This record gives sequence, C-alpha cells and structure tokens, in this order.
Amino acid sequence: MDIALYALAIALILGGLIGTVLPNVPGIPMIFGGVWLAAALDDYQHLGVIWLIVLGALAAFGVAMDFIAASLGAKRVGASSTAVWGASIGTFVGMFLGIPGLILGPFVGALAGELISSKSVLRSAHVGIGTWLGLLFGTLVKLVLSVVMVALAAGVWLLNL
Repeated sequence: MDIALYALAIALILGGLIGTVLPNVPGIPMIFGGVWLAAALDDYQHLGVIWLIVLGALAAFGVAMDFIAASLGAKRVGASSTAVWGASIGTFVGMFLGIPGLILGPFVGALAGELISSKSVLRSAHVGIGTWLGLLFGTLVKLVLSVVMVALAAGVWLLNL
C-alpha cells in the first residue's frame, strides 16, 4: 500500500508542476499535497513539520499570487481603482472559462473598468496590456515557487537519509 501512496505523492508533485502553467489545475496545492503525503508516509522522518510549514507558506504565497498578479499589473501602469476591480473580477470569471478566459479575462476586465472610469480607449488598452503582463509575471512567479518547493523538499529529504 505504501508503494501506491508514494506513487500518488509523486504523481501529485509532477502533475502540480505541469499544473502550475495550465489553467484550472491547482498546481501549487497539488505539489504541497504530494510533498505532505510523502512526508506523512515516512512519519515525518525525512521532512519534518518545520519544513512543511515553510513549504506551506511558499504554497500560500503562490496561490495568492495567482489571484493578485493581474491586479498588480494594472496598478503598475497607473490604472484606476475601477480598472483594478475589473481586472480582479475578470481574473475570477476567467478561471471558469478555460485558457481563453484566463488569458482574456483580466485584460477585458481591466479594459472595461478603465473605459468606465476614463472613457479613453487608448488608456484603457494600455491598462489592459499592463494587466495581462502582470498575469504573465504571476505565472512565472508561480512556476519558480513550484520548482523551489520541489527542490527544497527533495533536498531536505535526501539530506536526511
């Protein structure tokens, strides 16, 4: 039974790494779940509670980045508060619409919010592009955090043999 559960832990970690860049797949929580399962199967001998807390904090930060990255991109280009709200709503709605929704949701939300606020199409497009770049940056941060989580877990596991 342990072999099957270790296989599940590895599958969660590998699936989580892939899911970090795929929409509608909770990559970082999957990685954390896989690491936690492996640690629990080992009675926390190789990977203790302190390391799980560190990895959990990294996971929480990564999940938060998923939700706020587009809004931060909008703020970076000086978007109005209406555009920032639009980007947040567009990100949330886009999560349920697959890849097109994730790519276009924050952009369309910020664009609509800025159009409501300033009525300038050029300014609204600028804000929409800034929002989209924030989303790309957030995905990059999530990918880096995912790799760091796996590397830390593997390193600690191997050093505690």
